[in-house]
Order: sequence, then structure tokens, then C-alpha cells
Amino acid sequence: MSEASVVLGAKARERALVDRAKKNDYNAYEQLYRLHVGCVVALCVRLCKDRDIAEDLAQEAFILAWVKLHSFRGDSAFGSWLYRIATNTALSYLRKQKPFQNSIDIDDTAEESLPDGIAEKMDLEEAIAQLPDGARAVFVLYSLQGYTHDEIAKLLGIAQGSSKAQLHRARKLLRGYINA
Repeated sequence: MSEASVVLGAKARERALVDRAKKNDYNAYEQLYRLHVGCVVALCVRLCKDRDIAEDLAQEAFILAWVKLHSFRGDSAFGSWLYRIATNTALSYLRKQKPFQNSIDIDDTAEESLPDGIAEKMDLEEAIAQLPDGARAVFVLYSLQGYTHDEIAKLLGIAQGSSKAQLHRARKLLRGYINA
């Protein structure tokens, strides 16, 4: 069996699960949940840095997806649609946090630094978690989730240039954290 036929088979199975879930088949939605929960939680952890909060946000995203499932048209993969809901859920939470609001603006007056010795032991996930909120959000959305700067600007309520600057800042900080 070719790789393409395996992918098409998986997409067809997922589409069938979505169709069943739209008809209030809770077992089908549970299977969709099990297929995607790991990635949704990982996305939320990357955005908010707190595993407990991320798990709550993931649950909130799945509940919202269930409520809005009738609006899923199937133009994209279910996972893509779900990750957008999860991203919006996490960003909505972060917007309500005062420190996050303040970190969207770029502050070039002081670069964040880590205590000596930490950067040597840091892997990429740990380095991403150390980024300031605004830079981390833009980095995750752009580099890991594939959003464009225009989409990120709209999601975060910032200028497109700020999104680009935050991405540059995130990459610079990550290089410093990992190569130190």
C-alpha cells in the first residue's frame, strides 16, 4: 500500500467520523478527540507555558468545536479547523492576562537573559517556553502552526510589522538560548 493511499484512507476515516459526529454520534467525536488531543494540548502548552492551563484550554477548544461542528464545511482538514479553534481559545485566554497584553509591544531596551548554565541544557521546547509572551505567541503561530503574518496580526490585534518584528526577536532569543 502506497503512502498516498494510507493518507487518503486516514482522511476518509476522519471525514466519516466528522460526518457521524455531526449527527450527534458521541463515540465518533470521542475518536476525533483521541486523534487530536495530543497536538491540541501541545499547541496550548506552547502558547501559554502552563500544562494545567493548557489542558483546560484544550478541553474548552474541544467543547467549542463540538458546539460549532455543524459549521465545519470540510474545506480543510478537521485537524486544521480544530487547531484554529484551539489557537483562538488560547489567545483569548492570553489576551485576558495583563502581562501578555504588555508583552505584545516590542521592548528593545532590555533583552531577556537566562541564568548561567540553563541555556546549555535547554532543548527547543524549553527554549520556546522561555520566550516572552508576545514573541512566543508569534513564533508558535508562524513557525509551528503555519499562520501568515497577516493572520497573526489579526489574531493578536497587532500590526503586521509587529508580528514580523516579534518573530525576528523570538528567533534571535532562541539562537541565544540554544547556542549559549
